[in-house]
Amino acid sequence: MKIKKAMILCAGLGTRMESLTSKIPKPLLRIGNSSLLEKAINFLINYEIEELVINTHYLAAQIENFVMSKKYNIKIILSNERKELLDTGGGILFGTKDFKKDPFIVLNPDTLWSSKYINELRLLEKMYFDTKKTSLLLVDKNMSHDKSFKGDFQLNEKNYVSRDEKNKYIYTGLQILDRSIFINQKKEKFSMNEIWNNLIISKNLVGLKSNQKFYHLNTKTVYNELIKLELTD
Repeated sequence: MKIKKAMILCAGLGTRMESLTSKIPKPLLRIGNSSLLEKAINFLINYEIEELVINTHYLAAQIENFVMSKKYNIKIILSNERKELLDTGGGILFGTKDFKKDPFIVLNPDTLWSSKYINELRLLEKMYFDTKKTSLLLVDKNMSHDKSFKGDFQLNEKNYVSRDEKNKYIYTGLQILDRSIFINQKKEKFSMNEIWNNLIISKNLVGLKSNQKFYHLNTKTVYNELIKLELTD
């Protein structure tokens, strides 16, 4: 089986970027030859995704205009959260309503996605279909360019994800899931952390360790560092 659907989360306010996002949404900030959003879309196109949802809220028109101007050769649906920001979980639940029972990829564009991650996405997809569990791509925090990250999860030898005070792994911003994990969710606005915590309890959250150097646009300071590195797409 091959996953053909995906979502990119672009509704955030990007407040930690300070003045950089006063007039431009964070996904449209450029590193190297392209914006964060462009890198994310190209990565998914290279993975042969056929249907893509992009949610919008802050400076939504700029993201919408960017997507329409590019004329990508895949189906792109814009999920409008202008009235209310639904947080990560609520945004996914609302944006993927037409995906029905099909599994899909969710991507945060804050990470610098490139073809280097294609093989790891293949492995994550295999993990999802082998286990039938929500699957996260994680990275050891020692592999992060930004050393301020404290870690999000632990990962054991059987690939089960957990959390404790010594969290060693950072969530890269890439996961594979399906809508069945939201079946008991009554709220419209909620974080994926709520869902992940419940999946950890029921042992339905697994993770794959990435071997890539982790570049994640977290602050204005990190942005200024990354634009000097001459990173390739």
